[in-house]
Amino acid sequence: MAFQVSPGVQVKEIDLSNVVPAVSSTRGAFAGIFQWGPVDEVKTVSDGQQLVDEFYKPANTDAASEDFYSAESFLKYGSSLSVVRINQTGLKSANAGANGSILLKNADDYINTFKSGASASTAGAYTARCPGDLGNSLNVSVCASSDAYYNDNVSLIDETNGYAVGATAITVDAGASFLKGDIIQFASHSQQYKVTNISSNVLTIKALNQPSAGLVAAVANNEAVDRYWEHYALFDKAPGSSANAVAAGATNDEIHVVVVDEDGQFSGTAGTILESFGFVSLASDAKDSVGNSNYYKDVIESQSNYVYWSGHSTTIYSSANETRSLSQAVSSAFSRPSLPIANPLTQGNAGRANPTVAQKSDAWTKHFGDGELISISFLIVGSTSTDSGAGSETAQDTLADHNSLVNNAIQLAELRKDCLVVASPRKTSVVGVSSESTQATNVKADFANVTSSSYAVLDSGWVYQYERYNDKYCWIPGNGHTAGIMARSDLLQDAWFSPAGFSRGQYLGITKLAFNPKQASRDDLYRARINPIVTFPGQGTILFGDKTALTSPSAFDRINVRRLFITLEKAVSAAAKAQLFEFNDSFTRASFRAAVEPFLRDVKNRRGLTDFSVVCDESNNTDSVIDRNEFVCSIFVKPAKSINYITLNFVATRSGVQFEEVYGAV
Repeated sequence: MAFQVSPGVQVKEIDLSNVVPAVSSTRGAFAGIFQWGPVDEVKTVSDGQQLVDEFYKPANTDAASEDFYSAESFLKYGSSLSVVRINQTGLKSANAGANGSILLKNADDYINTFKSGASASTAGAYTARCPGDLGNSLNVSVCASSDAYYNDNVSLIDETNGYAVGATAITVDAGASFLKGDIIQFASHSQQYKVTNISSNVLTIKALNQPSAGLVAAVANNEAVDRYWEHYALFDKAPGSSANAVAAGATNDEIHVVVVDEDGQFSGTAGTILESFGFVSLASDAKDSVGNSNYYKDVIESQSNYVYWSGHSTTIYSSANETRSLSQAVSSAFSRPSLPIANPLTQGNAGRANPTVAQKSDAWTKHFGDGELISISFLIVGSTSTDSGAGSETAQDTLADHNSLVNNAIQLAELRKDCLVVASPRKTSVVGVSSESTQATNVKADFANVTSSSYAVLDSGWVYQYERYNDKYCWIPGNGHTAGIMARSDLLQDAWFSPAGFSRGQYLGITKLAFNPKQASRDDLYRARINPIVTFPGQGTILFGDKTALTSPSAFDRINVRRLFITLEKAVSAAAKAQLFEFNDSFTRASFRAAVEPFLRDVKNRRGLTDFSVVCDESNNTDSVIDRNEFVCSIFVKPAKSINYITLNFVATRSGVQFEEVYGAV
């Protein structure tokens, strides 16, 4: 308090309004094989369409379906998912250098390895933004001059009698310059044609927007032929000199860049224009009208969804001009090629169809291992089929690999202590196995050596559902759905409500189960800490258990109790950070209790607790504790328990008997 010389009034504010913050309890995490998207980089998606936008639709293989729909099935239930694409064996990036050993994984990889242009000699001018064989469909077409954009009277017809209507092959003067894809027009009529093939000086042509392929009108010998860049119609004029360049005294710095889906792998239609970048500059310091970089390399890096620049085109640049500024271009102008430059990307490879145990486990550890860096509530194991090492479509589904993957995931969750691992049995244990008792035995064997943990949930199923992108049905592990059900329970009520049963445990979009356990099998599974997935006729497919993978009897052998404690611990821990570096005195302790107790009362009012007590005073903050710079708060809670067993007693009595007289007999 400030010293006062004369009487007066001081006003002070003391903030006791601290509260326990809300914490997320619905975010999933998944690592798997995808056709597209960055590798070894976390992307958060909120629905199935965003999953496709980031990682493309699944390839037409079992492995691709299992991974894609493990992720997509979780998203059906209204939650967000952090997704990592695994760097599986053999994965390579399509590139303009036709090099089969290029791997550009993600944005960081681009900045560290490719952005400098050091890879130009191996990768060429452009590299697919994401690895995989989809990139082989891309072609980057560059127009770097007015002649490349449009050249009138580029050649003459070379045929004594000219060409009649319907002709599809014409000969032009030897030495004429044309490219496959060029648009041409004859002097005698306005119809335009596309050059579909070139053999020496013979052009195969197709009339644009016409039912017939060949000439729509006859052309005479020596008739002039105009040539247009294939994509000229995308821009209102040819590339020239930017305002930046003119102001600096330079010229001819502009180019047009177009990314084409040559084979139609992305769009479904061959030749579709995916994106275009007009009037971008060859100068490294060029700016657009609002002051952003207009250097074509920077524009493509920041705006393209399909390619990265990986080196200057030698057709446009000499080695001395690779970092030429506007001022330098005044005395040494950029090259101006008279034809467009095609950069077809090739040598992309999807790699093996399945990851190894190490590749999947390493992805979990690298991207989901640190709870301070990323918040997750569920780690979805997905399929446990792995790469056999024998070929691109060869997988193995071994018990050893299954156990390794599930136990590795549990180890991560035990370290984090804020999420649940969700796992299913092996595919071969239930799919195609006709005997229910054998299926039950197989499933129990799959999980028999899985680590005892309250941070894991084991289900019994593989589910059959429609695979709309390849128009087929496929089997996928149930764990994505099971995790989604738990997340949906949080959205509908709270994390401490059991996700099982007819109210909250309904699966979505399932055609049938590979294994639909009857009561005897369900009993066996439940004793083995496995939650049955059951289809009841007319009632749907239901999660019919709420056990964690803990083997010893405990309150934590139930999903709702474990998730209650995760929620409490995350929220109160976040609130406790505000006490760091404060004094351990009665004021601090009281203010912390004032934050925690209303939060716990709210949880109690929302049926998560039956009672609680918060002890944070001199009894547990002794002098020795204070001297060690510690702060102790003990929170005692009685968690609410879910009903697993119902007994209904129907009692018949004699007439004249008062019910009160027989209550004790039951």
